[in-house]
Amino acid sequence: MLIRSPSRFFLFLLLATSAAQTDAAIPIGKAHVYKEVGEGSLTLYVTKPADWQADDKCPAIVFYHGGAWVGGAPGQFTEHSKYLASRGMVCVQVQYRLLDKKNNDPPQICVEDAKSAMRWVRSRAGELGIDPLRIASAGGSASGHLAAFVGMVEGGDASTDDKSVPAKSNAMVLFNAVFDNGPGGWGSKRVGDHYKEFSPFHNVSNDDPPALVFLGSDDKLIPVKTAYDFQSMMKKEKVRCEVMIFDGQPHGFFNHGRAGNKYYYETVLAMDKFLASLGWLEGAPTLEKP
Repeated sequence: MLIRSPSRFFLFLLLATSAAQTDAAIPIGKAHVYKEVGEGSLTLYVTKPADWQADDKCPAIVFYHGGAWVGGAPGQFTEHSKYLASRGMVCVQVQYRLLDKKNNDPPQICVEDAKSAMRWVRSRAGELGIDPLRIASAGGSASGHLAAFVGMVEGGDASTDDKSVPAKSNAMVLFNAVFDNGPGGWGSKRVGDHYKEFSPFHNVSNDDPPALVFLGSDDKLIPVKTAYDFQSMMKKEKVRCEVMIFDGQPHGFFNHGRAGNKYYYETVLAMDKFLASLGWLEGAPTLEKP
């Protein structure tokens, strides 16, 4: 990879560090192969509530891991999954194909797999004991892009997908998501002039699901203005969009294990309240303050 400036080198290191951190946790839940590709099988991990019954109609959330589309693995949202399962949700963590760091291919395989995973979950709603109309997408950084993509962008489907099954999520929880891939935005070198095919920021419409967006004010990849512009566009389309800015926090601040879990706690608490406001969770949050 050609590094053209100190700032670009810093951003590369930041992304590489974030990708490494997503490998640290081990995914929990039952493993299922959701897709066969040329390179082999792709797996997702399903965590159910302790009192789960086959005839349940639980809300569900599908987590994609971060890592700049080139790294990471399922497990980044293991603690989130444990907690939300304790609140009555079925939680899914998804493996998807990664891009080669040595080239500048667009994230076509990433978005294809993200949609395939969502379709797999929805098509098995009866088997998983979930409500097919209450499935959220969630992720951080590049996986926040994927979570927003499945909620907002038409196209990007795998040729093997059953397109009669909707891939669109019903709510989005976006942790410092790189959802602006247009000129000047993150990932623009990979998507080039085709940014409208990949960038959720450029695909806001009135059928988008409600969104909760978290961002640190010192994030070097995503300007605070981008989050507020996104919110303004969503509100113009009469779509609910909440934005929470965390003062002085960098990219990846929300991850479990950071800062004594202060921001993990604050973001998960806000996520709980957001999902409860949609009627997906009942009662007060039960997460213990660190």
